[in-house]
Amino acid sequence: MIEIKPAGPKDFENIWPIIQEAFQKGDTYAFSPAITRKEAFKIWMEAPLATYMAVCDGIIVGTYFIKANQPALGAHVCNAGYIVSTTSRGRGIGRSLCLHSLAEARKLGFKAMQYNLVVSTNTIAVKLWQSCGFKIIGTLPKAFNHVEKGLVDAFVMYQWLA
Repeated sequence: MIEIKPAGPKDFENIWPIIQEAFQKGDTYAFSPAITRKEAFKIWMEAPLATYMAVCDGIIVGTYFIKANQPALGAHVCNAGYIVSTTSRGRGIGRSLCLHSLAEARKLGFKAMQYNLVVSTNTIAVKLWQSCGFKIIGTLPKAFNHVEKGLVDAFVMYQWLA
């Protein structure tokens, strides 16, 4: 059973290996593969409005953050980022995190959710987000410098929540 709950600063010790592994791969997030723990803490724990974690059998297996996508006049649209540990993929955790984030976004008063840079080669994520109601509203040609594949397209994905 997956429990999704708020993550606090003390939880970062167990979240850090999950996000570090994802960032180091250089195939889904634009953050430096050489990101430091301190930089990642600021990005994942301090800057967002809220950060959550998925826990199975007492082990953190995934995480997401939610924040306003833009300031002031664009703050009714939120943004979220998700990571599931490589050992826990294929168990529905990503879907659970996404659905949880959509419910939280509504509770927080957001009217829409936007993903700014979904790497086109991350086909599993693209299909998952589409199955959760997101639409590709734009393609950014060669916007992501994939560590293995070089410059690849990225998608802007959007869902109206209200």
